[in-house]
Amino acid sequence: MFFLRILLAIATLQLKNHCTLAERLSTLYLQKDIHNEKTSQQPTEKTMNIVKPAALKRGDTIGVVAPASAPTAQEKIDNGAAYLERLGYRVKLGKNVRAVRGFLAGTDEQRASDINDMFADNDVKAIIAVRGGYGTPRILPLLDYDLIKRNPKILVGYSDLTALQLALFHKTGLVSFSGPMAGVEMWKEIDPFTEEHFWRTITSTAPMGAIKNPDGKIFKTFNAGTAEGILLGGNLSLVASITGTPFLPSFKNSLLFLEEVEEECYRFDRMLAQLKLAGILNDASGIILGELTDVKASDTAKPFLTADEVVADYFSPLNIPILTGLVYGHIPRKLTMPIGIRARMSADEGKIELIEAGVK
Repeated sequence: MFFLRILLAIATLQLKNHCTLAERLSTLYLQKDIHNEKTSQQPTEKTMNIVKPAALKRGDTIGVVAPASAPTAQEKIDNGAAYLERLGYRVKLGKNVRAVRGFLAGTDEQRASDINDMFADNDVKAIIAVRGGYGTPRILPLLDYDLIKRNPKILVGYSDLTALQLALFHKTGLVSFSGPMAGVEMWKEIDPFTEEHFWRTITSTAPMGAIKNPDGKIFKTFNAGTAEGILLGGNLSLVASITGTPFLPSFKNSLLFLEEVEEECYRFDRMLAQLKLAGILNDASGIILGELTDVKASDTAKPFLTADEVVADYFSPLNIPILTGLVYGHIPRKLTMPIGIRARMSADEGKIELIEAGVK
């Protein structure tokens, strides 16, 4: 009887331990399932829905805002608006578009408010920036991304607007357009090629097809190969400035396009180093390099590297197709580049094809 009691006690203890282990395993798997469910709910650029704005039509209202710096003269706002009106569009100026605060077009709250208001306004179908400059990254935390996603619209700008455009794509999937601005190209005499390509890009729902530089300029092969992916990029310094923040999209399976203006070669080098160390250059499926306007050493009496040498240092080790010679950037005569659509490139043939339209 004594030994029977001992055996019963041992069996009871084993059963208790077994149940405890089973409960722990059950809890562990439940926690894992919950974690996986939460993780699967987080959107990525590969899985998120790409949101295209509606094509612009004559008679539509265009909002004009200043998310970065103020123009050097207020007449640039008025003349840019007049240009749009001559083409048959209505124009609505942001309520803070004339504000000035140092090198900014008003406070961060004023500039963010104008963007939120334009996306909330049902009459406004497109939003064009006055100019770039400085300060767009400051307003990214102040934007209502849920509002913007519910009200997709054409957004146009380049240079400092790159930060806004990449943030909108990452947060909402919105396709935007790196193109001419109201107080830069539009206020005086817009280049005919720039004008035609821009308006065709935001008004036509037909696939855009092959990109052709103006004046017969050809793309140059830096690295051979072919690739297809989402077209992402803009001004290099702005891509670098929001790297490591919650506002930069993933560049996996992308075609990365870049341009730069008025930078010392050592700063140009530093920004490319940032992209390399962040994994962006390795993530891209292909790279397209636009204009490097006045990217040069200011004091050639001191040792320096040229922009071409810096490019070679970073791009040569990459085993992906790379093209240079894209007529895009801080120049009067240029292409408009949609951000967020599918594109294909053949560095072997020197061709870039936009597989779809940027508007619907």
